[in-house]
Amino acid sequence: MADLSWLTGFRGSSGVVLIGPGVRAFLTDFRYAEGARALLPSSFEIVEVSAEMVPRLAELLSGTVGFDESKTSVETHRKLLEEAEEGVELTAAEGLLEGLRRVKDAAEVEAIAAAAQLTDDVYGFIVERGLAGRSEREVALAAEARMRELGAEDPSFASIVAAGPNGASPHAVPGEREIGRGEYVVVDMGAIVDGYCSDCTRTLVDGDPDPVQREVYEIVLAAQQAGLDAVRAGASGRAVDAVARAVIDEGGHGERFGHGLGHGVGIEVHESPRVSKSSEDDLLAGDVITIEPGVYVPGAFGVRIEDLVVVTDDGHRNLSSYPK
Repeated sequence: MADLSWLTGFRGSSGVVLIGPGVRAFLTDFRYAEGARALLPSSFEIVEVSAEMVPRLAELLSGTVGFDESKTSVETHRKLLEEAEEGVELTAAEGLLEGLRRVKDAAEVEAIAAAAQLTDDVYGFIVERGLAGRSEREVALAAEARMRELGAEDPSFASIVAAGPNGASPHAVPGEREIGRGEYVVVDMGAIVDGYCSDCTRTLVDGDPDPVQREVYEIVLAAQQAGLDAVRAGASGRAVDAVARAVIDEGGHGERFGHGLGHGVGIEVHESPRVSKSSEDDLLAGDVITIEPGVYVPGAFGVRIEDLVVVTDDGHRNLSSYPK
């Protein structure tokens, strides 16, 4: 529904939009019709559908119609072809709207910045409460409750709190394991504000890390700074990833950094562009991306540090301010 929200501002669970020469139609059911009339610009025709949406949508189609095949089921595609008039051609247009959504305008950046600031405030809250002696799940639930208290619509994804050896799994699910003193705790969370997401990771410790933990942390921190320094409009996602990855390789942990360096963030928490070894994207001014290298030591601990930044012509604006 991200494309629909970006096009219209509608955030309900039932809606289809058709846009083309001479047509701007928004189809929804009784539950959302009145809200849509109040929300959408007057240029949209609100079509209230009382039964199945596909037959009513098919009646409005003419000529060549693009659709996002990654978000259209085989059944829906089949029904549209069966119901549409002769001469209607459906053509794949996957990624078209995500490409239009990619570069953020000033209002979008400020919404993401507000979400990032709120997330920073939640980090301060959970650290002040202390980590040792509490379960991963308890910390995650408290963090998400605090987000909502501060005004977030929702978390932008299920928060990760992974202590000790659980931190070696990049997307660990918080469990009942009690956090010990001196253990690294990978905390990855974000909030939704005005429909836009944030994403930030910090590796925290209640007590003193041992020398091995500290060494790995410094390597990841140096890699993240190298990645941040490489961010600017025109840089390739592959090149920025390589700069950060080289630091981890030189530190002897290259095989323990198995994911990409970052990704775009906006209405969805994972969007274009990609910043990874296989990325084919060049960064554009106005992209909002994460820079999040990590090292994961099986059976022992993990370290990930993630900031959310806006790409500029000569560098970046960092939206994440909680200390590293």
